[in-house]
Amino acid sequence: MGDLAVGARSGHDEPEKKADEAIGDDVTGDDVTDDERAHDDGDGEAAAGRSGASPKKPRSFWKELPLLIGIALVLALLIKTFLVQAFSIPSESMMNTLQRGDRVLVDKLTPWFGSEPERGEVVVFHDPGGWLEGQETPDPNVVQKFLSFIGLMPSAEEKDLIKRVIAVGGDTVSCKEGGKVVLNGVALDESAYLYPGSVPCQDSFGPIKVPEGRIWVMGDNRQNSLDSRFHQQLPGGGTVANDLVVGRAVVIAWPVTRWATLPVPDIFDQPALNKAVAAAPLGAVGLAGALPLVLWRRKKRTAGHTAE
Repeated sequence: MGDLAVGARSGHDEPEKKADEAIGDDVTGDDVTDDERAHDDGDGEAAAGRSGASPKKPRSFWKELPLLIGIALVLALLIKTFLVQAFSIPSESMMNTLQRGDRVLVDKLTPWFGSEPERGEVVVFHDPGGWLEGQETPDPNVVQKFLSFIGLMPSAEEKDLIKRVIAVGGDTVSCKEGGKVVLNGVALDESAYLYPGSVPCQDSFGPIKVPEGRIWVMGDNRQNSLDSRFHQQLPGGGTVANDLVVGRAVVIAWPVTRWATLPVPDIFDQPALNKAVAAAPLGAVGLAGALPLVLWRRKKRTAGHTAE
C-alpha cells in the first residue's frame, strides 16, 4: 500500500520512513491526518446508511403469489356479489334468444339502487317455490361449487330460472288460445323474439291483474317453457316477487360466436301500455272525490224527509 502511494507522488522508491509518512496521502498528493481520516470514515458510513447501501431484496414471486391470488379471489367475490354474475342456460325455454349452454352476464348492481324489473327484460330469478319440482339438476363437484361461489364460473345454483318479463305490478295480461298476448288492452306483436313457429300461447289464460311488487314472466319458446302460465295454482298465482329477481341478463358472453346484447324489444316502449295502467288510478281518484258529494246529497235528502 505504501509503495503504491509513494509511486503516485514521486515515481521513485523512497526510504521506508518516507513511505510510512506517505500512508495518509491520496492520489492527489493531499495529506490526511488520523483525525480527518476517522471523520471521513464516519461520514462515509453515515452516507452509506442514508443512501441505502444495503437495500432489502424484493420478495420472490412465489412468496407474492398467495397474496395476489387472495386479492383476486376477494375482487371476484365482490364483483359477483355487487356487480355482475355469470349464469349458464340449462334449457331451450328461451330459444332463439338464448340457447342451451349459453353463458349470460347478469347485472346485479342496479337492483341495489332500487331498480325494479321492467317489461321486456330478460331476468334471472330464484325459484318461487315448486317451479322446478321434479326436474333434474346437475350435481357440481366441490371445485365447481367454489368457483361458482366466487363468480369465476357460471352459477351452480340450479334453483334459478331465466324468463322474459311480460307484465309488472299493476298490469293486466291475458291471451286467447292461438291469439296474441294482450297487455293492458294492447295486443303485443312478439315476432321479434318468439321462437320461429311458436305461438304466443297455446292455452288461454287471464285476464290476470299482476299484484304490485310482482312480475309475470314467459319464455320466448312458448311451447317449451314452464313459466307463469303453468304455475297459477301456486301462491302468487304464477307471478314472481321482485325480491326474488337476481338481476337482468344484459349480454351473452359465451360462446364468442354468440356474443350479443339483450335489449328490451320496442313493443314494450308503446305509450299505450302505460296509459291503460294510469287510467285505473285516475278512475279511483275520481271515485274518491265523488264519494263525499254523494254522501252529502244523501244526507241532505234524508234530513228533508225527516222534516216533512
